[in-house]
Amino acid sequence: MAILQVYQRQLEVAMQKFGDIVSEGEIIYTESKEPLKLRLNIVDGSIVDVFYSSGGKYSYHWDRRIINGTIYRHDNAPHKRWREIKTFPKHFHEETEYAAKESYISADPLFAIEEFLEFVKSMLIGSV
Repeated sequence: MAILQVYQRQLEVAMQKFGDIVSEGEIIYTESKEPLKLRLNIVDGSIVDVFYSSGGKYSYHWDRRIINGTIYRHDNAPHKRWREIKTFPKHFHEETEYAAKESYISADPLFAIEEFLEFVKSMLIGSV
């Protein structure tokens, strides 16, 4: 599936299944009109950015720095500092860029967006 199709399908899933936590979504493009990432606005004022590359790199990033200084991100960038993690290069940043643990998010982008937004939803419900 082409990157644009991935983002379009993920946006559909986000709006249809997670409309209670996702207020808006858009595909962000480069200056040369290539799809760069999917951005989802969350009802608490935070954002989720999803990045996919044709080479298989991905990132699911929930940025809450403006709310409480935290970030949550599943990605598969092969940073040497995380090579001891069992799921390397897959890893999960929990609250900070400076720590990581195993990531078991799906390799299928349509399942992964649901898993990640379920996580976001559970965190939002837990913070109320």
